[in-house]
This record gives sequence, structure tokens and C-alpha cells, in this order.
Amino acid sequence: MTHPFLDLAPLSAAHFASIEDRVARLLSTEQDVVIMQGEALLPLEGAIRGTADAGTTALNVVTGPYGQTFGNWLRDCGATVIDLAVPFHTAVTAAQIRDAFAEHPEIDFVSLVHAEAATGNTNPVAEIGEVVREHGALFYLDAVASIGAEPVLPDAWGVDLCVIGAQKAMGGPAGVSAVSVSERAWARMAANPAAPRRSYLSLLDWKERWVDGGRKALLHAPAQLEMLALEACVERIEGEGLDAVMARHASAAAATRAGAVALGGGLQPYVHEASDAAPVATTLRVPEGADASELVAKALAADPVLPLAAGGGALAQSMIRVNHYGPDATRGAVHSSLAGLGAALAESGFPVDLEAARRAVAQAWS
Repeated sequence: MTHPFLDLAPLSAAHFASIEDRVARLLSTEQDVVIMQGEALLPLEGAIRGTADAGTTALNVVTGPYGQTFGNWLRDCGATVIDLAVPFHTAVTAAQIRDAFAEHPEIDFVSLVHAEAATGNTNPVAEIGEVVREHGALFYLDAVASIGAEPVLPDAWGVDLCVIGAQKAMGGPAGVSAVSVSERAWARMAANPAAPRRSYLSLLDWKERWVDGGRKALLHAPAQLEMLALEACVERIEGEGLDAVMARHASAAAATRAGAVALGGGLQPYVHEASDAAPVATTLRVPEGADASELVAKALAADPVLPLAAGGGALAQSMIRVNHYGPDATRGAVHSSLAGLGAALAESGFPVDLEAARRAVAQAWS
């Protein structure tokens, strides 16, 4: 008895390479793109461990929890780490990067998260990339949450290591991920004696045994279901058009922000400036006296499929995240999310105006 998830024909090297090529086109890159057989933490960690060592001086930009994680990995590699931390309700600026270079001219590595879905902010990578390129540092970018929601252009921005995942705005699987790698980054890894080799974390293994071998023989059996799901989600983006997908996410973000303010009940955007807010997810600060986790639990009890989550860690009581990405970047998902939050606030004694929220969403959606 066959099953649609089982008894599949083997995924050939040529098929694997063709999926890599489609991902490369999505990034508008001529760099090598390697699809890693694991969630995005795999290439995120592998890229740092491949390029950083005791001789590295890294500028690590912290605008959310992933920036903190990257700093920990860099220190574990022996690198000297200069953390540039900005409040989670804002974004870092190119001027701040330039000032850090002026104060620490020895910096030769920059790590940055494009969009932090956990905090709802997004950083101006194009402007930052120009400053990093002038300085000559290697530029590492986490674009897992931004790909599909806003432009991600490693070649145009001078990004040497750009990691993406399909599970957010792309609306695809979490079990595979991809990284684009510049020639400079490959050379840095090859010259790094501490870079992982013969390891699941190793990008060099993929370079030497896959890329340099003409992509004829895979290193190991691929994650077949996840690869086919990745191909399907890229095909869906191609069918809708990447610009249309990004516009849908931008509309969802603008409508959620406007609708939450109009809803009342004391909800306020967590990211102060709309220009700093990520299109992949909107974070909201709950009113004094409310508990974000309790509000989300009430909303999900009424409708378990709402794309809502409380903030993580220290933000669990004060922040709500509306995850309007992928299939939830729709007007209906925004309306349902705000209605669910409105009902939870009203049940907790906070006055809300659902009709005003509906009007604001309709007006903001472009």
C-alpha cells in the first residue's frame, strides 16, 4: 500500500541542484547556494564556525535574541566580539555601524539579523552593506525571517554569507535551509584551521565535495520530503510573483499595525517607528495590568489556528506577536487575529472597538 509521503523515487543530484538554482534566482545571486539538510540554525552556526577563529574581531549587531546567539557562537570560536546592542523596539542604523568601525578599525567580521520575527524589527541591510563593504569586513546575514517578506539581495548588498529558511514568509518547510556563499567567504573558511571539516556543520565539505565536484554526487541521502516541499514553495512564489508575495506581507503588516491601534484596549505597536517594523510579523505591547501570555491563551482557546504567540523569555508577559507570514499574510488572517485579541481583551475588562479595527485594516491594506 503506497502513501504520498512514502515510496518516493530517489531525489537525484541533478534534481537537488535544480532546486538550489531556483533558490539562487529567488535571491538574485550569482554566489554559490548550498541547501543544508536541517533547520536554519544549521547553516547559521556552520557559517560562523567556518569563518571565525581566535584571530577574528567581530561586530555583532544585537536587535533581538538571534543576535545574542550569534555573539555566543563567535565567542565560542575564540573571536573578540564587540556587541552593538540597540533597543529591541528599534533598528540599527548604518551610522552606528560606521561609528563602530571608527572606534574599532580592527573589525573584520559583521553579523546581523535582517528581520527579527521575535521582536518585530527589521534592519536597513542595503545601507549597512555599503558601510561594511567600504570597511572590507566579511558580512554575515540572517535572512531567515525576511526572505519572501522583503527584498533579500546578497550580491547587491555585499553580503558574504546569507542564510535563509523557508518556514516563515516563504510558507515552506522548516527542515531544510540554504546559504549563499561569496568567494571571499569560501577563502576565509579554507584558510581557517578551526573551520568544521568532515562534520555536519561543515560548509567546506559541501564546497569541496559538491560545488567543486560539479554538483554530481550528494554528500549523503537528502531530506527528500523537505526538499520536495522546498521546491513546491519556491514554485508557488514564482507563480504568484516574488514582488506580489512581498507586497502581501507589507500590506498585512501595515493593516495589523493600524488595526491594533484602532482596536484600543491599550494595545500599542512594540516597534515604535513603522519604518523599523518587519513585514513578517507585528509585535504589540499589551496594556498595563494585562498579561500577554494569558491574552494569547484566551484567543487561541477560542480559535486555535490564529497566528498569535506571546513574546519569548522576559517578553512573555508584555508582548504579543501576530505572525502574519506565509499563508497567514492575508486580510482574513489579520481580521481574525485582531478579532481574537479584541475578544480576549474585552473578556479581561479592557474596552475595545472591533468595528474601528476592521475599518482600519480595510483602509491600510493596499
